[in-house]
Amino acid sequence: MRDYDDITDFLGTWGPFQLTVFFALAISILPNGFVGLYIVFVGDTPSHECLIPEEYNISDVWREAAIPVVMQDGVLKRSSCSRYKMETVRNFSMLNYTPNVEVNISEIEVESCVNGWNYSKEIYESTTVTEWDLICENEYKGPLTSSIYFFGVLVGTFLSGQMSDRYGRRPVLFAMMAMQTVTILIQMFSPSWEIFTAIYFFVGFSGFSNYVVAYVLGCEILSPASRVVFGSLGIFMGSGIGLMFFPLAAYFIRSWRWLVLTNALTGLLYLPLWWFIPESPRWLLSQGRIAEAEAILRRAAEQNKVTAPEVIFTSSEIEEAAKMREKKHNILDILRNCNAVLTITVCSVLWMVITMSYYALILNTTNLHGNPYLNFFLSAVVEIPAFIIAMLLLRYCSRRFCQSSTLLMGGAMIFIIQLIPKDLMELATLLEMLGKLGVTAAFCVVYAVTSELFPTVVRNMAMGTCSMTARIGSIVSPFIIYLGNYYKYIPYIVIGSLAVFAGLITLLLPETKGKVLPETIVQMQQIKGLRSSKKQDAMMWTADKSKVFKEVKL
Repeated sequence: MRDYDDITDFLGTWGPFQLTVFFALAISILPNGFVGLYIVFVGDTPSHECLIPEEYNISDVWREAAIPVVMQDGVLKRSSCSRYKMETVRNFSMLNYTPNVEVNISEIEVESCVNGWNYSKEIYESTTVTEWDLICENEYKGPLTSSIYFFGVLVGTFLSGQMSDRYGRRPVLFAMMAMQTVTILIQMFSPSWEIFTAIYFFVGFSGFSNYVVAYVLGCEILSPASRVVFGSLGIFMGSGIGLMFFPLAAYFIRSWRWLVLTNALTGLLYLPLWWFIPESPRWLLSQGRIAEAEAILRRAAEQNKVTAPEVIFTSSEIEEAAKMREKKHNILDILRNCNAVLTITVCSVLWMVITMSYYALILNTTNLHGNPYLNFFLSAVVEIPAFIIAMLLLRYCSRRFCQSSTLLMGGAMIFIIQLIPKDLMELATLLEMLGKLGVTAAFCVVYAVTSELFPTVVRNMAMGTCSMTARIGSIVSPFIIYLGNYYKYIPYIVIGSLAVFAGLITLLLPETKGKVLPETIVQMQQIKGLRSSKKQDAMMWTADKSKVFKEVKL
């Protein structure tokens, strides 16, 4: 029995049809990179201190002295959340006393910023933080905003996967694109932090869902030889390029509402793609919509200037597709097998650590030494070589080496940042960018590694489970950065040590490069240290020889 890739082999690998789909799906991800984490600038916190209104009528010397000096990360800084009690300060000022000479200013009682704050406008005209005072006792609302966005991503990827399986890849893809554009546009008019955050949930719901659906759609349409290139230089590269353009827009648009509007307008890129992105013939076949699947493949053959066979799907292949559609698998199929449970546990840890590290490093760009726009741009630029490195590693190296080396390199670079002297902050920024390169490459590799470990009957389920645990990592990532308010090196210690740990446990996974993709759970390779049963060995030995000896080329 031929599989789908054999059936569609007449189309070739890189004809005009495949190139059109490749670039159309890559372009569909550009806005995702552009708007994916606009909270980095929209919700950034500029330098600030307590506002001292003119009505207090105090001298400039006392106005300067009214803000306490506090120790933060070993450095004395002016307080951002407190001031000396203004009634006392005004009384001493009216007596023409001099602070710290005639009056020991440190003995004056301290109070909160009851009159609000004075925000620096050196970098931003306005942000959600300056508009709704998301600082001091409300400082937790900043990372909470990002976590709610990532919670929307979790719910969206779960539901959109179910919807795309039921209603088709193409309609769900464009529905999520439209939802992303509309919700971002509405967010521009948010009257409060609560409304902004509630809408941000739906931005996350739709914004990452179309990314996942586009990835699945491309993998189902394109040939096996082009899928690795699509996954690295197509989807991931599209997101990386969008991410590079975002700081440029943010640099010229310093007001958060107008920047959000610019993000919404990127949705105009989606409109012409309707005529270039087809439905997945593989999905249509699985649904018994044979005529529609054949029509798309025949149009693809015309576009590639090749002759389609008179009969594309034989009656036996149609019957086999119907049987596969009726056969259901669930998570219990994995839980009944010890090897499958251990494999999915290791993979879930990898996804969670990689995702947490990736988003935490992006969210941390505005906290780095130097210009925040340049730092964000550099963080985006390093993704381009990361994707190329990941593609080359996947092509020429073992899967375990690909995954472990990228994680160990990224984790080590990030962990040793805490050892860099304070007068070498440029070196610390360089190490963080190298760490981001390693983590981004690991992000690209983990998709291929996981998909090759699990058999066809539960592959989508396993990928979905790992994706769900990855969302937990992204939800936690804003609070990892938030811990830096207590000690600036905590995020680096957490991210670096977890990435190194993940790189080490990768060595437990079996090698899959050049191996046949398993069709059933008993055909899965054994995780290191776990002995296989005689029954499983026998079933592996009697597997279809045409599949056992078929070389998987990536």
